[in-house]
Amino acid sequence: MPLTDLPLDELRTYRGDDTDLAEPADLDAFWAGSLAQARRHDLDVELTPCTGPALPALHVQDVRFAGWGGDRIAAWLVRPAHLPGPLPVVVEFIGYSGGRGLPVDRTAWAAAGFAHLVVDTRGQGHDTPDPDPDVTGGQWARGFMTKGIEDPRTYYYRRALVDCARAVDVAHALPGLGIEVDTSRIVVRGGSQGGAFSIAAAALSGDRVAAALVDVPFLCHVRRGTHVAGDGPYLEVVDYLRRHSPENVERAFATLAHVDGANLASRARVPALFSVALMDPVCPPSTVFAAYNRWGHEDREIDVWEFADHAGGIGFQVQRQLRFLDRRGLR
Repeated sequence: MPLTDLPLDELRTYRGDDTDLAEPADLDAFWAGSLAQARRHDLDVELTPCTGPALPALHVQDVRFAGWGGDRIAAWLVRPAHLPGPLPVVVEFIGYSGGRGLPVDRTAWAAAGFAHLVVDTRGQGHDTPDPDPDVTGGQWARGFMTKGIEDPRTYYYRRALVDCARAVDVAHALPGLGIEVDTSRIVVRGGSQGGAFSIAAAALSGDRVAAALVDVPFLCHVRRGTHVAGDGPYLEVVDYLRRHSPENVERAFATLAHVDGANLASRARVPALFSVALMDPVCPPSTVFAAYNRWGHEDREIDVWEFADHAGGIGFQVQRQLRFLDRRGLR
């Protein structure tokens, strides 16, 4: 696949056009109110032993907690069995249409010495439904990108991003549940949609997060993504807007601006390691750089994978993430 986005020298400083990437005037109030509404529900964390095949080198627990609206969100907590605590924590979010999977899929971070909280995605993971379809409102195209898009208050990703902030709350609650973790070393990570969730979790959680590992993030400079992406969920927005009046276009993008990672990134105040793939048709490089260059902490780095598609740097990127955390005393 040829390079179709901006040249790399332009990408290095790209932040997005101010007209196309307008920040809502109520952005901070919107998210403060959303979090306050969610926190009316007790976090109500439940930990139960995993009933799957034995993994004797690991402690594996099924986790359930209250996300948006008190809805029960599933996660795995995977820890090394023979390392003394308190352990640092990685809170991981999942890519589009995926879920927490099986514990046997989630062993690398525990092997590296972390308590690993792997968070299901509402409506996407098998173990976490999005149980209140009436709140989504209106018509949508296929997938999740346009569910409730007429209003930020009814938009699917409002609920999903609040769940991510609540997952950080879960990590902070673990010592009170007898799990020896170091709450000063909580790291959020994820790729694609999980990268967008990591940006949001860092932005919405303030100093409750110590670092963010953001790979080929989705939901960043969404308007540009709809124009230049060749594959993936941005095309759901295109499909929706193709069927609606011009008034719906600006209404939809006004909603999307409230969850756009390029807007939320400026609220993050922790070190971050991003990655970008220059042949990515799903999350075009310019959309990733728009978020990276707006990140609100001066300690930020980005790994550029010249010949990678949406898979990014795969295991090589994980190695770089571990070194990034080591240099900051977070492992």
